[in-house]
Amino acid sequence: MAVCEVPTASSRFEGRALSPELVAEALDTARVSKFHRRAVLVSGAGFFTDAYDLFVIGTVAALVSVQWHLGTTQTSLVSGSAILGAFFGAVSFGRLADVIGRKKAYAIVAAVMIVGAVSSALANGLVFLVLARFVLGVGVGGDYPVSAVLMSEYSNRRDRGRLVGLVFSMQAAGLVVGPLVALSLLGLHAGDELTWRLLLGLGALPAAAVVYMRSRMPESPRFRAQALGEVVEASADLVSFSGGALQSVASPLSAPSAGPLRMPSVAPRPRGPRKGFDDGKLPLSQLVADRRLVKLLVGSAGCWFVFDYAYYGNTLSLPAILKDVSPGAGLQAKLAWSLLMFVAFAVPGYALAVWKLDRIGHRRLQVGGFAALVVAFGLLAAVPGLTSSVTAFLAVFGLSYFFVEFGPNMTTFILPSEIFPLRARATGHGVAAGVGKLGAFVGVFIVPALEAKIGLRGMLAVAAVCALAGVALSGLLPEAAGRSLEEVSGERALAGQGAVEPRPAHGRHRADELV
Repeated sequence: MAVCEVPTASSRFEGRALSPELVAEALDTARVSKFHRRAVLVSGAGFFTDAYDLFVIGTVAALVSVQWHLGTTQTSLVSGSAILGAFFGAVSFGRLADVIGRKKAYAIVAAVMIVGAVSSALANGLVFLVLARFVLGVGVGGDYPVSAVLMSEYSNRRDRGRLVGLVFSMQAAGLVVGPLVALSLLGLHAGDELTWRLLLGLGALPAAAVVYMRSRMPESPRFRAQALGEVVEASADLVSFSGGALQSVASPLSAPSAGPLRMPSVAPRPRGPRKGFDDGKLPLSQLVADRRLVKLLVGSAGCWFVFDYAYYGNTLSLPAILKDVSPGAGLQAKLAWSLLMFVAFAVPGYALAVWKLDRIGHRRLQVGGFAALVVAFGLLAAVPGLTSSVTAFLAVFGLSYFFVEFGPNMTTFILPSEIFPLRARATGHGVAAGVGKLGAFVGVFIVPALEAKIGLRGMLAVAAVCALAGVALSGLLPEAAGRSLEEVSGERALAGQGAVEPRPAHGRHRADELV
């Protein structure tokens, strides 16, 4: 009888039929391997590009507005067009990843980013630049659900938050590299036009590398096994998690007590039209009709919306905010202050979140981060002296940056990749990310207008209210840390299955000894 070898170093699965559940359990109990680290780097390279492309526009807009004599609304269009594109990209590519697969969508979004970055650098006017940035944003937005979901489905349950968080943490590198490149070009007196064109065009370089690297990554074994019914192929993909040390074989069923377990092969699910939850992709009609899924959508998308409104609105408007705090400061001084805040506050926040979030809990960290933002923004709004001194403002505003990263900036990215069923996972994450980017787009326009109308302190008070709303909306989400994706999403309960407790065949085995 033809057999398929499931890559495992223990005999914990001996005697059990090869199935999608077994593939999921193998992934859940796998030790972090070379493959996981490679997946983090590949996904992280894309997210570095996302962050660089989105946040470098603050400097570009400041230069272009002077060169092309743009008004406030036109400058906001330059800043916000990519974010609006990200809304459409996240929703459309999130859905596409649930239909055609994570891997195919994974490469397409990087190619779209290349087109957008190169076109932006060649723009000869406002309309061209806005449209090119919109295309770039479509790719950036699409990268959110695909990167998060694929990394989440590769991961084990114990380290999932850390691994997905490491992908997201590459944003920190993009936030630092962007201002450094801008400062270098300005310091070399490259000229305003050449500076902003190079800043935009350089985003195509890492995206080009990402296209190649992503083409070599395997499809999510969970997706292949559960959505496509390709259980044998999915189990073969698990070989990647052992760095190729274990190989699929076809030999008589005779599993030795020590070594890889051989199991009967199963026929892949017949291909053809798929309808409904049990036959491939989950229809949108079922997604919006399920009360639990709607609750998860409202919670994840709502948290992302209020967070991105405050975060992107404040970050992309930071040069204008700093001008209000210190009217005499030049562009290079404001870039240096921004870089200082990122390095001193944001980077440690990313690092601490990756280190501790699986122990603290993903939802719990989100609630704590939102609560800290309420305090930080509330203090800036309530105490006049904090917005009249550059040092005081940078200290408190920088502290908010720490809790942004050690909190909702990371968890709003991680949680939607865990809480939805597999056939709606990328769709749900895409909707949440898209709504978040819609909040960012609103923030880019509203924050400068609010600052002009009610002042810097009034604008910060609105940000505090948004953070408070984030605390409340987080209550709609389940805690996902340390739980399998199938358990968090409710798929095991729907199938009438309890938590899988594999029986030991030859003594006790640690959960991290799979690979």
